[in-house]
Amino acid sequence: MSDVASSQRNAAIDILRGLVMIIMTLDHARDFWGGYTPSPTDLEVTTAPLFFTRWITHLCAPVFVFLAGTSAYLYGSKRGPTKLARFLLTRGLWLVLIELTICKYVWIPEPGYSVVMLQVIWVIGCSMIVLAGLCFLGPTAVTVIGIVIVCGHNLLDPLVPSGFGNGAGLWTILHEGGRLPLSDGLTWLVSYPLLPWIGVIALGYGFGATIGLNIAIRRKLYMRLGLAMIAAFVLLRAANFYGDPVEWSLQANGMLTLLSFLNAEKYPPSLLYLLMTLGPALCLLSIFTGWGPGRLRNALLVFGRVPLFYYVLHLYLLRFTAIPVSFWLYGAEAVKPPPGPAGSAMLGLSATYISWAIAILILYPACVWFARIKERRRDWWLSYL
Repeated sequence: MSDVASSQRNAAIDILRGLVMIIMTLDHARDFWGGYTPSPTDLEVTTAPLFFTRWITHLCAPVFVFLAGTSAYLYGSKRGPTKLARFLLTRGLWLVLIELTICKYVWIPEPGYSVVMLQVIWVIGCSMIVLAGLCFLGPTAVTVIGIVIVCGHNLLDPLVPSGFGNGAGLWTILHEGGRLPLSDGLTWLVSYPLLPWIGVIALGYGFGATIGLNIAIRRKLYMRLGLAMIAAFVLLRAANFYGDPVEWSLQANGMLTLLSFLNAEKYPPSLLYLLMTLGPALCLLSIFTGWGPGRLRNALLVFGRVPLFYYVLHLYLLRFTAIPVSFWLYGAEAVKPPPGPAGSAMLGLSATYISWAIAILILYPACVWFARIKERRRDWWLSYL
């Protein structure tokens, strides 16, 4: 999650980022306190409250990656492409390192590195590294590349790793995702295949050029773009024509049919998934643009201006408070992978929402403290936290 210290920072970007960070915390509270099972998107076992608890959090990853591109544009607009590329390269490598070290012990808390999950921090870092090269092409060319990737990558769905021979692992990382055995005793779980997210960060970079427009023009533009994307999602999804590997279908009742309609693929993010999430995000950005001072606005700004600090802190808080409870409830069974607890307290949706609210209250003072440090100081290393 990019946090560029720049006089050109647009407050609406931080407000939106802060909101989705709070929503993201709900998703991880569900994992670590509510339980990994049943699957919220499995229509045979889910419930509407569980599905929508998961569905609302779909907003997070696309917004993080998109705004990372937008923040990169704002950084480069003052410093030029060479300094931007250097920043993106070093920042991207730093994020990959964090995913492989600090974040690794949240998802798979074992020291042997037998399994490493490649999640959103990894994909943001890798996307930044790619953007470090693309930024020399200019925002228009980068935008076109983003549109082509986001709109066209589902054409690649029929291609599977086994068809690439020795390149199977590369295709798993780029588009397929899933388990990638590297050697005896070492496996990567590629949750976020890279290619579609490169498209998202490229779109965010091109979108950054709109930040200099008049506020009234921006608000109209963002709302119209957002509504157009939502309409495109509804039309394409209704037609079952293109944009997602799994078609929706009529279910036993109207609610389940609605869930089937909304159940777009995240791994990798389909075109319909990105329309369904980035469309509402742009509508929110329109609302937040020019939003006057207030307690809620100020709180969202605090969270949005310390994204990486918050991300790591909230994961450790939720994960390592839930693990002792899991052992207390389930004993040795606590370490069993899903459908076992896997270190989760497995207490259901009520515990999910309670732990979510408590985590936000605990994390807010820490984020205020760190945000003030970033306001007072201009040390180079603070731009990496």
